[in-house]
Amino acid sequence: MTALLGPARRSGSGRQVLLLALAMLLAAGFVGLGIWQFERLAWKLDLIARVEARVSAPATAPPGPDAWAEVNAEADEYRHVSAAGHFLNDREALVQAVTEQGPGYWVVTPFVADSGFTILINRGFVPSDRRERSTRLAGNIEGHATVKGLLRLSEPGGGFLHANDPAHGRWYSRDVAAIAKEDGLDKAAPYFIDADATPNAGGLPLGGLTVTHFPNPHLAYALTWFALAALLVAAVGYIAWRSRRQPF
Repeated sequence: MTALLGPARRSGSGRQVLLLALAMLLAAGFVGLGIWQFERLAWKLDLIARVEARVSAPATAPPGPDAWAEVNAEADEYRHVSAAGHFLNDREALVQAVTEQGPGYWVVTPFVADSGFTILINRGFVPSDRRERSTRLAGNIEGHATVKGLLRLSEPGGGFLHANDPAHGRWYSRDVAAIAKEDGLDKAAPYFIDADATPNAGGLPLGGLTVTHFPNPHLAYALTWFALAALLVAAVGYIAWRSRRQPF
């Protein structure tokens, strides 16, 4: 009888060792995810501090052609900028958007700056039933104007499920290079500006909708992953203790 139980005991012990090893590997994975969330926490805190400082800073001139090659997210995105010039209202592009106001479009209009280059201005949001420019002519700004807002980087390619279709005027992201090319713009900046909440005649487009407050759940996520790892290690320890007291 003892001879018959020997292979079974060894087989059961082997399965137990394998399960314990898999559990420890899973616990190590949970720890890795917790560390990654702490790294994300540091990144998010830096982003929040950087954006808050830039949004509240006095407006400065947007980068000119000599500085375009160095424009990047870390140094420039969400900078508070101001530019003087005039709009090319007949060349606006409509980019599909979903905002706190509901579904609709961003109105992205070329702006020829007095300094001699063109900037795409996201003038703000219009609902779907005001897509046509003829339904909101009062909101067009004619003649010399000053635009203030936040510098944003290009969003190439399109949205999550849709690629931009310039030939048919279907835009799902604010792809600066593609919009500038389709509009035949010369010397266009490689960024765009989200206009601030200064009201437009007729109420549209509605500016000032840039998201500058970012959720920061990474600490909670990190603690959750570490807690799962601790529970798994505790479970493994308990199983190992029981196996010593009650061998198969």
